[in-house]
Parts: sequence; C-alpha cells; structure tokens
Amino acid sequence: MIAALGGKVKGGNAIMALCRFWGDCWLFFTGVRHRVDPSNRPDPNRSYIFVGNHISYIDAALIITSVRQPFRALGAAEYGRYPIFGYVYQLVVICVHRKDPESRARSVEALRQFLGKGISVLIYPEGTFNMGTTPLSEFYNGAFRLAIETQTPIKPLLFLDAYDRMHYDSIFSVNPGKSRAFYLEEISVEGLTLDDLESLKNQVYAQMEKELLARQVPWVRP
Repeated sequence: MIAALGGKVKGGNAIMALCRFWGDCWLFFTGVRHRVDPSNRPDPNRSYIFVGNHISYIDAALIITSVRQPFRALGAAEYGRYPIFGYVYQLVVICVHRKDPESRARSVEALRQFLGKGISVLIYPEGTFNMGTTPLSEFYNGAFRLAIETQTPIKPLLFLDAYDRMHYDSIFSVNPGKSRAFYLEEISVEGLTLDDLESLKNQVYAQMEKELLARQVPWVRP
C-alpha cells in the first residue's frame, strides 16, 4: 500500500519488485526449482512485448521471477475481485474483460502508454489456459497489433514444466520439481504495418510451437 503511493509507474515498479521477491520465496518454499536458461536473455535497458505460453496458475509466479525488469501484464479483470490479492493484482496488471471490445481497447491503450515510458509489456497471446493437447492454443491479434503500432520488438518466453508443477484444474495441485524457462531470439517488427499482422502472428506461433515440440512438453499428445 505504501509503494502504491508512488503512482502507476514508480509505485507499480516497486510493487512488481515486491511481487518478484514473493515469487522467489514462494517457489523456494514449495520446492519448485525454477531456472531461466541464460541464452537469449533480454536487454534490461530495452522495452519488449513479452509473449509466453500459458498453461497453469503457477505462471503468475514464474513470469515475475523470469522477467527481471519492469513490465506490465495484460490479465483477466475477474481476478481483481479477490481480497488483498485483487488489490495488488490491479496495481501491476492491466485488467481486461476479454469479451468486452471497449475494455480490450482501453487495456491496449494503457499498455501503449507504459511502452512509451520504457516499461515492457507481457501478453499471453493464447488469451487463457491452453487446456488441449497441442503445444499452443490459437493466438489472438492483440500482442502483434500492439507490437506493430508501437514498433516494439517481440520477445517470446516459454515455460516447459508449468503443467507438471501445477495443473490448471486446481491451484492446490502444486508439487516440487524442476521448472525451466527460456527465451527465444527477439523478433523485430521494424518497418512492419498492420498488413503484416497475420504473418507476424503466424511467425511467432510457429517458432514457439517448434521449440515446445522439440522439448517434448508433457501436455502434447498425439
């Protein structure tokens, strides 16, 4: 609450740092050994649009411990209703009602403003949990439209073990074990226009899908 007095930028960054400390501690005490591959790490002095695969509630802890620089995430507005957690959630997440076009437009404008202040953005392009047996669910356009309109590079981040560490069926299914994350090379959008949106989305999808298949992630089945 004290950190929140610093406003949406400085205060939000301070709260994000506190959340990162919480994530590190929570993962340690639950026995989740989280490691981010050192290759292709993002430049801490640049802004990115981070896109990640989304398959578990544990992604909340994994993302804030994997991205060690200021960012804001796009998240479902319904989580803001929870006591205490909801208050913190709304200070570090841009809330969106996914089925409301006006809400989606407002959230994208808010993300654009943070990018203008040098703060990165995180979007799960699948929109919600992938509960199928394919590497990824179908992508929405939002992350790629924002990247093109703001000329901000895309930085994919993949989580390989979230499905095993906490199944999406229950927040009480967390279990100890390894947790791996790794970045792909950044994808430039320099010079792209909205006419290139579909091809950009397909390019990012294909690269993320290829890497998940190569690492034989456990939720993928014939």
